[in-house]
Amino acid sequence: MRILLISTAFSGLTQRFYTELDDAGYDVSVELHHGNDAQLTEGVELFKPDLILCPYLTRRLPENIYHKYLCLIVHPGIKGDRGPSSLDWAIQERLPEWGVTLLAADREMDAGAIWATKCFPLRQANKSSIFNREVAQCAVDCLWEAMTYLDSAHFRPEPLDYNRADVKGRLRPAMKQADRRIDWKRHTTAEILARIHAADGSPGVLDELYGRPFYLYNATAGERCGGKPGEIVAVAAGAICRATLDGSIWIGHLKPKTGDASAIKLPAATALADLLPEPPAGLSGWFGKTVKRHEPDYTQPGRQYPWQEVWYEIVGQAAYLHFQFHNGGMSTEQCRLLLRVYQHVATLDVKAIVLTGGDDFWSNGIHLNLIEAAANPADESWDNINAIDDLIRQIITTMDKITIAAVAGNAGAGGAILALAPDKVFVRDGVVFNPHYKNMGELYGSEYWTYLLPKRVGHAAAAELTERRLPVSARRAWHLGMIDKVLDRQHAIFAAQIRHSVNTLIADPANLQKMLAEKAAVRCRDEAIKPLAAYRKFELAQMYANFYGSDAYHQARKAFVFKKSDDKTADYLAKHRQPAGVAKAVPGSMAHCVWQDCYAMGDPQVDNQHQDFFKIADKLLAARNKDERLDLMFELYQHVKEHFGEEEALMKKSGFQHYPNHAKEHNLMLEKLLEMDKKIQRDQLAPTDLPEFIERWTKHIVNSDMAFSQHWKEMNVFSV
Repeated sequence: MRILLISTAFSGLTQRFYTELDDAGYDVSVELHHGNDAQLTEGVELFKPDLILCPYLTRRLPENIYHKYLCLIVHPGIKGDRGPSSLDWAIQERLPEWGVTLLAADREMDAGAIWATKCFPLRQANKSSIFNREVAQCAVDCLWEAMTYLDSAHFRPEPLDYNRADVKGRLRPAMKQADRRIDWKRHTTAEILARIHAADGSPGVLDELYGRPFYLYNATAGERCGGKPGEIVAVAAGAICRATLDGSIWIGHLKPKTGDASAIKLPAATALADLLPEPPAGLSGWFGKTVKRHEPDYTQPGRQYPWQEVWYEIVGQAAYLHFQFHNGGMSTEQCRLLLRVYQHVATLDVKAIVLTGGDDFWSNGIHLNLIEAAANPADESWDNINAIDDLIRQIITTMDKITIAAVAGNAGAGGAILALAPDKVFVRDGVVFNPHYKNMGELYGSEYWTYLLPKRVGHAAAAELTERRLPVSARRAWHLGMIDKVLDRQHAIFAAQIRHSVNTLIADPANLQKMLAEKAAVRCRDEAIKPLAAYRKFELAQMYANFYGSDAYHQARKAFVFKKSDDKTADYLAKHRQPAGVAKAVPGSMAHCVWQDCYAMGDPQVDNQHQDFFKIADKLLAARNKDERLDLMFELYQHVKEHFGEEEALMKKSGFQHYPNHAKEHNLMLEKLLEMDKKIQRDQLAPTDLPEFIERWTKHIVNSDMAFSQHWKEMNVFSV
């Protein structure tokens, strides 16, 4: 099946859809909608898709497209919700639950027939975090549910009907700054936090500081600390603290409001550098009415302040090093701070160091916004890349401890390579990697990638990953050998699995010493063949040319920082626009759907049935005559029917709320099996029928069943 992704940008959710579909073996291409309807229509006609999916679309689709092709649009709202600020309203109004709906394109925005919908508890978190976690996962769940319905002759999407009891949403207007405005004398800390959370990412909450207009981002609640509501009472590590009626709010980032597009979102203290008063000398700085400066003791374990970006904790015989950098960007100073804390942790009496990164973005490499704002962006780029190189070298050369990357959030560019520096790489299912640099003005990249990436995947695969410039799923990364293990997709369960995996690694002293000895031997061998310094020297020579010898990187960085899009979709995304003779990427296949522990649901009988499915599927694909196919089809039908009975019994027993929908999918699949059996009997089976059928079943196991898997695991993890 040919699937075209139409999106406003090739970012988080669109990349997640791309990797899911590519892994599953679909022929996927991308067309970005920048407002040129004729160009968009041209792209659609060039690719001639069987299905169009719109994971992130802020513009209306032309009627000529959705009249000719089935177009399904992801809307980040519950049934009946409509409008461009759906998630903003839900967060600001502090609703307990929200959802995602997959609906057909229609003349009226967000009013098309409903194909699937999922709900989730609404965390107290910023909009970017909720979108990247709950919204993204629910959207993927909706995707796979809808894919199940495509082959059903009996499925009909649900028309939007506000008379239905389960349609609780409504049309909401675009949220304006007047709706977001903070009244510091009236609003509580929780209300202010909700307003900033709802505007995080874009557009920010417009407010005034020292008589100048700024947009506020990245807020965290703090303790009561005196001062008039709205007044800046403290500064620390780039963040500012403003007093509220009942506490305080730490604000991490600001963007000045200007009359043009020249404003850059920066750490709050940096944005206010010329406005903040200088700290007075002596005791008056602490006891007078002034803006206080805070500095944590990074040598002590624990997070001492809510704004603290780097801290560590000791759990048993392992140190967990946390670095929660906003949007994953790592400035020169942040890299140097992380290096200092890592060096301190490396002196402690622990057996393992676990680098946890950010929950939403593990790391995205150098900090492009701060580089753009620097007096000399080339010099700042050079300092930043050397600072992250220093950090990675320290990790690679840690010989007396096992180092582990616990990757819960997406990782891109140098951040994706940073994740490969430790000895072991454990990744949450659903994470997307972008282990390449060239999209940033043909940037070559450093971070010892020419050593770390080929070491794990080989030179051919490393070249393909960096040249194709396309995202890679956690499962695909595991298949390539880029990472060591894929763990559960839910953050809480992933964290528990990390603790268990780390404890298991270091529990046996003899095995630990063996791992450390092997690590030292490999490092000595690699150093003898080619020193780390040689890799770094070569990479930095290319980077120097990027920074000082060409304008391509600087122009690409400006476009990224100021969110300027190209007029057309890049050829590497739009395979239908690639010149003739350009090699196409090989799509994924069922071989990528390998049984892993993260698919286990906790019940041995059901898990064994799932594993048996893979075995029967292999036999069915290899069958070469009618009788053999009929026998295997009968075996598969009996196996699946028995499996569904066991699985549905567990669903009822555990109170799984989506049981009716899941049972509906089961019935549709059993119907498909019978249809396939009749085709075999009548010698009407097409060459593609069996592979497509097997892949469809595999997707059901690794996608549709995952919702129940999460429910089952939660019951077992959180009930003890």
